Amino acid sequence: MKLTPTKSLQNHPLAGWSLAGPAIFLITLFLIVPFILAFTLSFTNQRLISPNPTEWVGMRNFDQLLGVGTLVLQPETDEAGALVRDAKGELSYPRVRDYTRNNAEYPQLSGKREWLSWDWGDSKVYVLASDVVFMKALTNTVLFVLFVAPIQAGLALLLAVLINQKLKGINIFRAIYFMPVVVSIVVVSLLWRFIYSGQSGLLNNMLGFLSFGAFKPVDWLGNPATALWSILAMSVWQGVGFHMVIWLSGLQTIPVSLYEAADIEGATTWQKFRYVTWPGLRNTAVLILIVITMQAFSLFSQIDVMTGGGPVDSTQTMVFQAVERGYGQQNIAGGSAISVILFLIVLTISMAQRYLTRERNR
Repeated sequence: MKLTPTKSLQNHPLAGWSLAGPAIFLITLFLIVPFILAFTLSFTNQRLISPNPTEWVGMRNFDQLLGVGTLVLQPETDEAGALVRDAKGELSYPRVRDYTRNNAEYPQLSGKREWLSWDWGDSKVYVLASDVVFMKALTNTVLFVLFVAPIQAGLALLLAVLINQKLKGINIFRAIYFMPVVVSIVVVSLLWRFIYSGQSGLLNNMLGFLSFGAFKPVDWLGNPATALWSILAMSVWQGVGFHMVIWLSGLQTIPVSLYEAADIEGATTWQKFRYVTWPGLRNTAVLILIVITMQAFSLFSQIDVMTGGGPVDSTQTMVFQAVERGYGQQNIAGGSAISVILFLIVLTISMAQRYLTRERNR
């Protein structure tokens, strides 16, 4: 049978490449090339605009970002060996800067600043960092992931189970729960900034009304102790609808016959969830954990709109720092180094999640 020109063209190997070509070109241009450039520039001193030539500096950018040291200070004593105390009766210690500036005995601490400190008996332990702002950003990002991932996944699963019912008008509730997802994150951040306002914000007014005026207004985004947690709560609310839909799609793939068999056996609601629903959602759970983790690590828009990294760097994140250094400070090399570190962290966590949630042969 002789092929027509149309069929011959469809079977030609170049047909598939011609269709995939535009997508491959765009992926290469906007994903692969930037990744290679970021990895390469992280080992240089490249700046956005600079008359100086670019130089290869090796691991210097990573050493600057991740350089950490510890210092244990003993309380000062007088000539008789007694502990020296200040006017408040507290022990007196040497200054940290005496060890971090031009001290030949502690060259490894040169240029570092105090990041964390705590008392250890009469001694005081200091954790020093070469880049305190980045270490805060790293800590905040990890803390954000640890809280957002389980809370958002669990709440989304609860909502999915509740709306996975054949009830009249259930689609209205599905639309309401999903509505925050389709709203721009910038718009959501602006709305929640007004909700968290310390002057006349909705949250303060509501808490004051419920407590009959006993609650004192809090500047939720202006207080270092509450700013990050406020953004965490808003982020959970904004993204829970998206993951609810993924859970719902997984629930609807579980055969109804399994629930019917469980009913015949007299299984309780918890037993049906534990032995039927949850095993059927294993692959969905892996997908959701990986997606939530990647989204949590890419936290930027909320920080940029609501706090700008403040107050006192309490809401700094890795992506915010990468953008701020790359474009705000024109330090392309430093921003690229942060991006590479973030990529390695996300890759490691994703692989660990995939390994821990894999199906084991019985």
